[in-house]
Amino acid sequence: MDNLVKAVVAFRDARDWRQFHNPKDLAISICLEAAELLEPFQWKRSEEIRVFLAEDGNLRRVGQEMADVLILLISMADVLGIDLLEAARAKLDENARKYPVERARGNATKYDALPK
Repeated sequence: MDNLVKAVVAFRDARDWRQFHNPKDLAISICLEAAELLEPFQWKRSEEIRVFLAEDGNLRRVGQEMADVLILLISMADVLGIDLLEAARAKLDENARKYPVERARGNATKYDALPK
Protein backbone atom coordinates (compact mmCIF):
# COMPACT_ATOMS: atom_id res chain seq x y z
CA MET A 1 0.00 0.00 0.00
CA ASP A 2 2.85 2.38 0.80
CA ASN A 3 4.17 2.05 -2.75
CA LEU A 4 0.74 2.81 -4.19
CA VAL A 5 0.33 5.87 -1.96
CA LYS A 6 3.76 7.12 -3.02
CA ALA A 7 2.91 6.57 -6.70
CA VAL A 8 -0.42 8.42 -6.38
CA VAL A 9 1.23 11.35 -4.58
CA ALA A 10 4.11 11.46 -7.09
CA PHE A 11 1.66 11.44 -10.01
CA ARG A 12 -0.30 14.30 -8.45
CA ASP A 13 2.75 16.33 -7.48
CA ALA A 14 4.45 15.96 -10.88
CA ARG A 15 1.40 17.68 -12.38
CA ASP A 16 1.12 20.32 -9.63
CA TRP A 17 -2.42 19.18 -8.87
CA ARG A 18 -2.14 19.34 -5.07
CA GLN A 19 -3.46 22.90 -5.31
CA PHE A 20 -6.79 21.50 -6.54
CA HIS A 21 -6.99 18.67 -4.02
CA ASN A 22 -9.05 20.02 -1.16
CA PRO A 23 -11.32 17.74 0.89
CA LYS A 24 -14.56 19.04 -0.66
CA ASP A 25 -13.49 18.60 -4.26
CA LEU A 26 -11.93 15.21 -3.57
CA ALA A 27 -15.11 14.04 -1.84
CA ILE A 28 -17.16 15.22 -4.82
CA SER A 29 -14.79 13.45 -7.20
CA ILE A 30 -15.03 10.21 -5.20
CA CYS A 31 -18.83 10.35 -5.45
CA LEU A 32 -18.70 11.06 -9.18
CA GLU A 33 -16.33 8.17 -9.82
CA ALA A 34 -18.44 5.87 -7.64
CA ALA A 35 -21.45 6.83 -9.75
CA GLU A 36 -19.46 5.90 -12.87
CA LEU A 37 -18.83 2.53 -11.23
CA LEU A 38 -22.60 2.04 -10.90
CA GLU A 39 -23.41 2.91 -14.50
CA PRO A 40 -22.48 -0.41 -16.16
CA PHE A 41 -24.77 -2.25 -13.75
CA GLN A 42 -27.76 0.07 -13.98
CA TRP A 43 -30.99 -1.62 -15.10
CA LYS A 44 -29.37 -5.05 -15.38
CA ARG A 45 -30.58 -8.17 -13.61
CA SER A 46 -28.10 -10.53 -11.95
CA GLU A 47 -27.84 -12.78 -15.00
CA GLU A 48 -27.37 -9.80 -17.32
CA ILE A 49 -24.55 -8.54 -15.09
CA ARG A 50 -22.85 -11.94 -15.20
CA VAL A 51 -23.02 -11.93 -19.02
CA PHE A 52 -21.87 -8.30 -19.19
CA LEU A 53 -18.82 -8.97 -17.02
CA ALA A 54 -17.90 -12.01 -19.11
CA GLU A 55 -17.85 -9.94 -22.32
CA ASP A 56 -14.49 -8.75 -23.59
CA GLY A 57 -13.14 -5.70 -21.78
CA ASN A 58 -16.04 -5.03 -19.44
CA LEU A 59 -14.41 -6.41 -16.30
CA ARG A 60 -11.33 -4.33 -17.10
CA ARG A 61 -13.47 -1.19 -17.47
CA VAL A 62 -15.17 -1.86 -14.13
CA GLY A 63 -11.72 -2.34 -12.60
CA GLN A 64 -10.64 1.02 -13.99
CA GLU A 65 -13.60 2.73 -12.33
CA MET A 66 -12.75 1.00 -9.06
CA ALA A 67 -9.15 2.19 -9.44
CA ASP A 68 -10.35 5.77 -9.96
CA VAL A 69 -12.24 5.59 -6.65
CA LEU A 70 -9.22 4.09 -4.87
CA ILE A 71 -6.83 6.70 -6.25
CA LEU A 72 -9.10 9.51 -5.12
CA LEU A 73 -9.52 7.93 -1.67
CA ILE A 74 -5.74 7.73 -1.35
CA SER A 75 -5.46 11.35 -2.46
CA MET A 76 -8.03 12.49 0.09
CA ALA A 77 -6.39 10.48 2.86
CA ASP A 78 -3.06 12.09 1.98
CA VAL A 79 -4.52 15.61 2.07
CA LEU A 80 -6.20 14.96 5.42
CA GLY A 81 -3.28 13.05 6.94
CA ILE A 82 -5.35 9.91 7.46
CA ASP A 83 -3.71 6.50 7.38
CA LEU A 84 -6.27 4.76 5.17
CA LEU A 85 -5.21 1.24 6.15
CA GLU A 86 -5.38 2.10 9.84
CA ALA A 87 -8.82 3.70 9.33
CA ALA A 88 -10.04 0.60 7.47
CA ARG A 89 -8.75 -1.73 10.18
CA ALA A 90 -10.41 0.38 12.89
CA LYS A 91 -13.68 0.35 10.93
CA LEU A 92 -13.50 -3.44 10.52
CA ASP A 93 -13.00 -3.77 14.29
CA GLU A 94 -15.99 -1.50 14.91
CA ASN A 95 -18.12 -3.47 12.43
CA ALA A 96 -17.08 -6.74 14.08
CA ARG A 97 -18.52 -5.43 17.35
CA LYS A 98 -21.71 -4.23 15.66
CA TYR A 99 -22.15 -7.40 13.61
CA PRO A 100 -21.07 -10.38 15.72
CA VAL A 101 -20.87 -13.54 13.62
CA GLU A 102 -23.39 -15.41 15.75
CA ARG A 103 -26.04 -12.73 15.12
CA ALA A 104 -25.15 -11.45 11.66
CA ARG A 105 -24.13 -14.51 9.65
CA GLY A 106 -26.30 -14.77 6.54
CA ASN A 107 -28.35 -11.76 7.61
CA ALA A 108 -28.35 -8.39 5.79
CA THR A 109 -30.18 -6.60 8.62
CA LYS A 110 -28.66 -3.41 10.03
CA TYR A 111 -26.80 -3.94 13.30
CA ASP A 112 -29.38 -2.20 15.47
CA ALA A 113 -32.14 -4.50 14.17
CA LEU A 114 -30.29 -7.82 14.34
CA PRO A 115 -32.02 -10.58 16.25
CA LYS A 116 -30.88 -10.83 19.86
